[in-house]
Amino acid sequence: MGQLAAVEAAVAAAPAQAAATQTADQQFEAIYTAEWEWRKQQSAPNEDSPAGAAKRLPDVGPKIQAEKLQRWEATERALAAIDPATLSPANRVNFAVYKGQIDALLAEQRYREYEKPLNADTSFWGDIAGWAREPLDNETAYRNYIAMLREVPRYYDQQIANMRAGLKRGFTPSAITLKGRDLGVAQVAEAKTLDDQTFYAPFRKMPSTVPAATQAALRKEGEAAIREAVVPAHAKLLKFLRAEYIPGARKELDAYHLPGGKAYYQSKIREFTTLDKTPDEIHAIGLSEVAKIRARMLEVKQQVGFQGDLPAFLTFLRTDPQFYAKTPQALLDRAAWVAKTFDGKASQYFGRLPRSRFAIKPVPDEVAPFYTGGRGGPGIYLVNTYNLPARPLYSIPALTLHESAPGHAFQMPLAAENTSLPAFRRDSYISAYGEGWALYCEALGEEMGMYDTPYDVFGMLSYQMWRAARLVVDTGIHTKGWSREQAQKYLHDNTAMADHEITTEVDRYIAWPGQALSYYLGELAIQEARAKAEQALGPKFNIRNFHDAVLELGSVPLPVMAARVDQLIAEGGKGPYPDEE
Repeated sequence: MGQLAAVEAAVAAAPAQAAATQTADQQFEAIYTAEWEWRKQQSAPNEDSPAGAAKRLPDVGPKIQAEKLQRWEATERALAAIDPATLSPANRVNFAVYKGQIDALLAEQRYREYEKPLNADTSFWGDIAGWAREPLDNETAYRNYIAMLREVPRYYDQQIANMRAGLKRGFTPSAITLKGRDLGVAQVAEAKTLDDQTFYAPFRKMPSTVPAATQAALRKEGEAAIREAVVPAHAKLLKFLRAEYIPGARKELDAYHLPGGKAYYQSKIREFTTLDKTPDEIHAIGLSEVAKIRARMLEVKQQVGFQGDLPAFLTFLRTDPQFYAKTPQALLDRAAWVAKTFDGKASQYFGRLPRSRFAIKPVPDEVAPFYTGGRGGPGIYLVNTYNLPARPLYSIPALTLHESAPGHAFQMPLAAENTSLPAFRRDSYISAYGEGWALYCEALGEEMGMYDTPYDVFGMLSYQMWRAARLVVDTGIHTKGWSREQAQKYLHDNTAMADHEITTEVDRYIAWPGQALSYYLGELAIQEARAKAEQALGPKFNIRNFHDAVLELGSVPLPVMAARVDQLIAEGGKGPYPDEE
């Protein structure tokens, strides 16, 4: 029996073999424990990975892709042999979360997502370059880093082979969204000196705990790895991108023109929203929510005494110098002030706070032109200081609440620190929950008194509108034949976003079907669950208990979150951490 067949047989047979001696809980736990340990070895860390995640370049070649498919198909069959009703209450929740993960992984594998390992927003080479900006604190870490650098040629060759296969069958991002995205590759391939090299950053300043002689030896080994492995690999990738991939990428914008397009887009809706909604249903929700938010925008316009119509007000907000920082540091300072202001309010709204802290840093130069306004996660809040006239100060409070605390840099560490959860829940990320929570935090900012002026409130509303409009734009592009210009105009007419950011965002939606749907649908689900709890519990409703109940889950499908709130109601509003109430 071959290795793949043996793995498949072992996983599929596990429940039946153990049935006589193990409970359903034990069978289920054996399945997810083994699969999770295996899964962790198969993928490289990315921007959503926990701080300190191992830096390895996995095998992404054809053999492992076949093994992944067989492993997850076998896992799916093993789960089908377990009746969730026979599991403990805790494992019924774990089962719902885990099955959702396996369903999404299996769909990605069946559609061969690995043949499109980039979009307008992220790329495999960008993730690796990001590691070079993380500090290394001992000799072992440096040696592991050098070993990773030596693996870059193999890893890039495998990725090129996968991309070439995707190119052959028309499974690529739209060509328009790839324009200029080779910049980070060119900066490595064409760097004139080591000082210009992204990957040399850890060697510029090494910790004093590493002896001087060892530092010198490590620098020499690092220089050799960059010169002999990293630079040639990037040069080869750059040539492939410029000569083959970008010119040959498909010209259509919509997901429906991808292989198996309609079913593929529906699978992305399921993956990113955890809901079974059709594109038409989502489009209609978007139109309705856009109208509601627009009405509130008009109220703020009236409040500040602006005499023109909404388009004129949006032009005023986009162009008046009072709303824009003069220097990158001023933008960073504003973000830091907002983050610190939340610290003073946190205990009023949350019973349990994460131990982990986060840094505030500018988005790296090589990706900033194409990057979002900010990005947050474990240990980091990135603020995009590129093109300051596109970064209004009135949007910084909402952006900060979303990306830092109590958003991504708060929620994700809380999940990772919750040792009562199995690892597959602590260290994974579901967009509908994570992005829905972060967007909910923007709206929560109004309740918390985080918006000092009506313009700050309008910045929050503009961000809410941006995410509601995504429901219209994403489904419009991928299922209704919308053009790039039509999508840009819709955002221009309905939000205060700068045109530069509108361009990068629309390209992101084109290249990443379905992901943009997760934010607003996730927020609506949390808001609906909160309204239900407030109505049912009346004076027993406690905002800290509600937030703790939602956050203790880690990253879960939206129906699981809703069920947890139902449990909160059934228990009379009692929070998960009574000692912290």
